[in-house]
Amino acid sequence: MTGDARFTRRTEDFCCANCAEMVEGDGYTNHCPACLWSLHVDINPGDRASECRGTMRPVGIDQKSGEWRVMHECTVCGHRKVNRLAAGDNREVVLALASEPLLD
Repeated sequence: MTGDARFTRRTEDFCCANCAEMVEGDGYTNHCPACLWSLHVDINPGDRASECRGTMRPVGIDQKSGEWRVMHECTVCGHRKVNRLAAGDNREVVLALASEPLLD
């Protein structure tokens, strides 16, 4: 199953599976702003079609076209996904992750 390639905006609040932070979603929220962890729930953004449901740990920070992004890796299946950082993301966590080499 490949899912629909279009973005599906979903405004959902959630409790972070890693740090238990209560997160208020805005329809674009795809990771916890406190610890940067995510969940492997989508095949395409917002479709909730992934059957994996594993936690996705942040493994690195990079920049592309002037945007800072976080690389997530699923702890269950190894799937990797890059997501934009958000204005409310914990800058201490971002800086600590940015000081580490991006995992290959």
